[in-house]
Amino acid sequence: MKKHNVSSLEELSQKAKDDLEWFWKSIDSDIGVVWDKPYEKILDASRGIAWAKWFTHGKTNIYKSSVEKFAKLSPEKIAYYFESEDGAISQISYSELDSKVSKLANGLKSLGVKKGDVVAIYLPMIEGAILSILAAAKIGAIQTVIFSGYSSESLHVRLLDCNAKILLISDGFHRKGKPVSQKQSVETALKDTHVEKTIVIPYKGVDEYSESDKIIFYDKLVSSQDDICKTEILDSEDLLFILYTSGTTGNPKGVVHTHGGFSVFAGYQSAYLIDTQAQDILFWPADIGWITGLVWNVYGLLMTGASSVIYDGALDFPTQNRIWGMLSDYNATIFGISPTAVRLFKKNNVEPLKLFNLDKIKNIPTTGEPLDEDSWRWLYEKVGNKKIPIMNLSGGTEIGGAMLSVFPGMKLKPSTVGVPIPGMNLDVVDDDQNPARGHNGYLIIKSPWPAMTRGLLNDDKRYLETYWSRFENVWFHGDYVYVDKDNLWYMRGRTDDVINVSGHRMSTAEIEQTVISHKKISDAASVSIPDDITGEAIVVFFVADDKFEKITPLEISDHISEKIGKLAKPKHIIQLSDLPKTRTGKIMRRLLRSKLLGRDLGDLSSVENPSILDEIQKLG
Repeated sequence: MKKHNVSSLEELSQKAKDDLEWFWKSIDSDIGVVWDKPYEKILDASRGIAWAKWFTHGKTNIYKSSVEKFAKLSPEKIAYYFESEDGAISQISYSELDSKVSKLANGLKSLGVKKGDVVAIYLPMIEGAILSILAAAKIGAIQTVIFSGYSSESLHVRLLDCNAKILLISDGFHRKGKPVSQKQSVETALKDTHVEKTIVIPYKGVDEYSESDKIIFYDKLVSSQDDICKTEILDSEDLLFILYTSGTTGNPKGVVHTHGGFSVFAGYQSAYLIDTQAQDILFWPADIGWITGLVWNVYGLLMTGASSVIYDGALDFPTQNRIWGMLSDYNATIFGISPTAVRLFKKNNVEPLKLFNLDKIKNIPTTGEPLDEDSWRWLYEKVGNKKIPIMNLSGGTEIGGAMLSVFPGMKLKPSTVGVPIPGMNLDVVDDDQNPARGHNGYLIIKSPWPAMTRGLLNDDKRYLETYWSRFENVWFHGDYVYVDKDNLWYMRGRTDDVINVSGHRMSTAEIEQTVISHKKISDAASVSIPDDITGEAIVVFFVADDKFEKITPLEISDHISEKIGKLAKPKHIIQLSDLPKTRTGKIMRRLLRSKLLGRDLGDLSSVENPSILDEIQKLG
């Protein structure tokens, strides 16, 4: 800010709104994106805001601004530390990373992969996953990372939709000490797709494969390759990756990001939002199958020349001390954690500071879902020692990262996601697009930004209907947000996660946070069910701090009525030993509702604890 004579965050945000192109040009210059040919225009919205292009006619490749740059500037610096659940460790320098990426890039080219081809990555959090992402980018191929916990059906749908040419897999991994095979899922998913070759990366040896025309062994592929590979020079708007995000109905949405816009935005996110500098060591157990992992563990991180600890395994295995010991051992300076993980450790009364030295941590980012007040306080007190800022963020796959953030020096309040980041023109409005303050409203974006998804893969109609149909020339994000008197923003859940009781609309997030604020409760979920009188009724599921203690529904109902009002009183309150969650900790509310209503539960392969559903009885 000093460089541009800006004295405050508010002034910078306003200056960015007034001159969007100046702001993003300044960001590009400051983070040092490498351009082989300078762009001619910063923003081109000639086709309309929904189809905005950035840094037009510029030539670049995100690989040049990250690994290639720092392999020259700091070749011996460690880029990644890897640790698996069974304790196996390794590390790789920027120079070694560049060399290994080049070998795999040459290997992909030897298999016929060229610019514009799609390389699918279905891998756990291992070195090979990082190499695969970067190798695809280096040669101009389009990568799509598919979460390794997804079922064969989920994998199949994505492989088919993106017309993937190559699939990279492992020979299995471990979760909570148990072997996890992917072989059957992969073989089923590959049927009737256009995948030509499957590359098997050796990891834990759970699965056995036989080499064939279709099955390629990674070690054999790269062993004969040169460790120098020319980086493809690309247009700013050439596609970098496809990342799928769930829709409320139908198939997942294929979000698409480009080399130019995402380079600038990812560098901005890493350097400015969580203050990543070259000397930092990041430990953020966020899977590369989500935008959080791709921004902060891969591209954003590497554009700052920093280091990251990549952990493949359950956060609480073999004990609750696993990640806290890793934080201390690696001297991590930035620690990212999801709200779900926070609730897990809070529930188990974990007190990391009594056992480990976490003095190196300078900030604690968290994102993924709303963070309730009790969990925020636990994180601030038990991990941050009441002095480390909780950098609560909110964004999305379509955004390319975060759009709301807490900033250093800002007045902190529990659960707030801070304010809109400079360069993002956000507002909260009512049904008539009037500003909404002091009550819940819709989150909208009124100007384009560099990492805005370039439509949805193969579905322009769905893109326009999802994001641009509610208000004219305004992005409708689908989130409920509350802005308080101090202009601090709070996430209130998805607009499609709203329960309408007798005309009163309440977000599931608000209900759940209220339940979790009860001193005896560690986790909660709420869903709606049809009701003949009120239209919809609320059902609350909760997990007690002490799993052996039975808490009466009346106690929970009274607590909700006191905090929100009688209109939020649930029709049913059900105590469970845990909530059904994916392997990344997402609560499966759809399954809770389906079980209550006696509907088909569908594919449960991505659920970590499906047996929990047996505790729920169908409503009579």
